[in-house]
Amino acid sequence: MNKKTLTNATGSPVADDNNSITVGERGALTFDNHYTFEKLAHFNRERIPERVVHARGTGTYGTFTVTKSLKDKTIANFLQTVGQQTEVFARFSTVGGGQDSSDYARDPRGFALKFYTGEGNYDMVGNNTPVFFLRDGINFPDFIHSQKKNPKTNLPDPAAMFEFWANHPQSLHQITILMSDRGIPASYQHMHGFSSHTFSFWNEQGERTWFKWHFKTNQGIKNLTNDEAAKTCPFGAQEDLVNAIDKGNFPSWTASVQMMSEDKAKNYHLNPFDLTKVWSHADFPLIEVGQLELNRNVENYFAETEQACFSPGNLVPGIGTSPDKMLQTRLLAYPDAHRYRVGANANQLPVNAAKCPVNHYQRDGKMAGVCPVGGDKIQTDKVNFYPNNQINDGAPKPKPIFAEPAMPVEKNAWINRFDTVEAEDYYQQAGDLFRLMNESQKSQLTTTIAEGLSQATAEVQQEMLTQFNKADSDYAHRIKTIMKDL
Repeated sequence: MNKKTLTNATGSPVADDNNSITVGERGALTFDNHYTFEKLAHFNRERIPERVVHARGTGTYGTFTVTKSLKDKTIANFLQTVGQQTEVFARFSTVGGGQDSSDYARDPRGFALKFYTGEGNYDMVGNNTPVFFLRDGINFPDFIHSQKKNPKTNLPDPAAMFEFWANHPQSLHQITILMSDRGIPASYQHMHGFSSHTFSFWNEQGERTWFKWHFKTNQGIKNLTNDEAAKTCPFGAQEDLVNAIDKGNFPSWTASVQMMSEDKAKNYHLNPFDLTKVWSHADFPLIEVGQLELNRNVENYFAETEQACFSPGNLVPGIGTSPDKMLQTRLLAYPDAHRYRVGANANQLPVNAAKCPVNHYQRDGKMAGVCPVGGDKIQTDKVNFYPNNQINDGAPKPKPIFAEPAMPVEKNAWINRFDTVEAEDYYQQAGDLFRLMNESQKSQLTTTIAEGLSQATAEVQQEMLTQFNKADSDYAHRIKTIMKDL
């Protein structure tokens, strides 16, 4: 059997990996310890900044198989033919905690999918809930600050969480989900996934259809109580998914969409682009379009899971965005975070790289590895700007056939800042969800809220109870009663 020779980073053989060069047996190191310096310098740089949100995650590969063609709704090439398969990379995560936090925090779960399609990468970057706390990304930094540890004590701060929510009644629907029995999934394979945002399909005729993704777990929903979570291994969700795939027990999800025409969106009774609202399934039923199966674990957690870069702006022809204000801000924030964390050329890393040809005029920057024009090696004798006179010699050019239909805007719309807090109903859907719950679920929900809200100021408590009362009087009454006994 051939034994591999240890080398340094540039491939030169290493003679001794245990002892540095010193001035005598007990002497100081000399400056020609280039190999020792290389090891230590690389070690100092082994970590990139962790994600501010979704830091703790688990990644795996799989396949998406079409079960219903959407050819009449979209030109997206991976949704055209029944039986068509597309490789996928999935990353599940908690939101608020760092890499050292628990898999079992009461927290939303990230549910992100990267489809390596024949016309580029398409990212579905969602959560395990169909709504979110906010409808405008301008509030997002403040929201996350309120959910993180106290900046003075570095301890969890429920009072800050509820103070933020008290001032943002739009959060009430998501609070009701987060504090319910679905607030702590038992594992990643036992939870649903949603795009949450509204996106758009468009077809060959230039017709647009608004849609939302729903991924329903085929393993069934399983959740933990607070007491069960406290007794569970903090990395249990990752361990569960890795072990299941290693054993051949491949988890899967049924992928469906809700679709709404442009005409219906104009007159629907709620804003279809409000991330704090759901579309009624009675009005817009789920339509199954595919099956997602996860069947291959990563080989290197850091190289793949940690450096995986998702963005809702990673779109393919046939899929577009919407006027969703929160989505619009994510189109900037996500790729900007990746350029900061991983680098301007993050999309050249294998986990992020497209499986189809990539041809553009972007150049250089840190970790530039492959020049898209001229093959798989950096070419300095090719044109690196557009427009140019070398199109006939193979230089890439745009293809107008992939132009997206114009995005509709409101008639006579004015550019301004619009405060809709007083005009919007943030309580009906939260109340509807509460009334769907059985007695046990209502008890868990209100107890969990009361335990956190009791740590807030009297003013915040009253503001929150007013909101809960607007959703359902019994909702508020139960919380108030429990707090009196705490």
